[in-house]
Amino acid sequence: MFVACLLAACLLAACAAVLRGSGMEIVGVAQMFAPGIASTEFSDARLTISPDGRAALWFTRNRTGGAGGYDIWLSRRAADGTWGAAEPVSFNSPARDFDPAFSADGKHVYFSSDRAGGLGGDDLWRVRVNGKGFDKPEHLGATVNSALNEWAPMLSPDGRTLLFSSDGHGGAGRMDLFTSRLTAQGFTAASPVPGDLNTSADEFDATYLADGRDIVFSRAGDLSVDDVKLFHVSPRGGRYARGTLLPEVVNTAASNTYAPMLDWSGPNRLLFTTRRPANNPHAADLYVVKYRH
Repeated sequence: MFVACLLAACLLAACAAVLRGSGMEIVGVAQMFAPGIASTEFSDARLTISPDGRAALWFTRNRTGGAGGYDIWLSRRAADGTWGAAEPVSFNSPARDFDPAFSADGKHVYFSSDRAGGLGGDDLWRVRVNGKGFDKPEHLGATVNSALNEWAPMLSPDGRTLLFSSDGHGGAGRMDLFTSRLTAQGFTAASPVPGDLNTSADEFDATYLADGRDIVFSRAGDLSVDDVKLFHVSPRGGRYARGTLLPEVVNTAASNTYAPMLDWSGPNRLLFTTRRPANNPHAADLYVVKYRH
């Protein structure tokens, strides 16, 4: 009997390990990122951290001191691990500049903007990182941009696939998630993420996880009026299901949770944005949480 019970317990533990390994498990509690520097009384969103961990970017909707109402801000990490005072990046414009994302190699920052030179609405851009800061922004072109809106660009860990959201490329309705392959000739035509992930609701603000396959994304029936929550999905046979709601350690009750991004400086960490009234009753802040598959 003892042997049978022990065997049953071992089998149960093995199955549990397989079940945990087949999905995404949140580890510990979410921590606010750089309070008073990046997470402030302003509305701060879409944190991205460089691969070397020395630079953090995010955008704010209402912080003074930038070039426009929506601006991207930068903080650099000191040798003692503390984050320095925030400053607006050099490539901000008087228009809306938002949704920054470092590439995995740290050589580019991808972002969204409705600045002059686009095709209409919010378009996708990128800027090369140089030794002194940033070069001149580059429009990503008509294969990924449309006359409507493109948001939250994120280049996959292998640097080959651009993941973003758009309401200008067709799809299932409202904002949907799309991908485009990066080739020597540029970006290929955008195509919807395959499967049932895109729905008649708004799917937007997405990131690949460290495996380059799993996706964490935002969903709301109508993002202008409905609660926004984060979902996770793993591909099966190259296709994505509707996704699973992340737990409350990430999603905040009675508040929007959005703008996920993989932390390139620690790929077992997920960055996201939410407003937690106990921490800041007035504005959204930036958070970091560990995860594992």
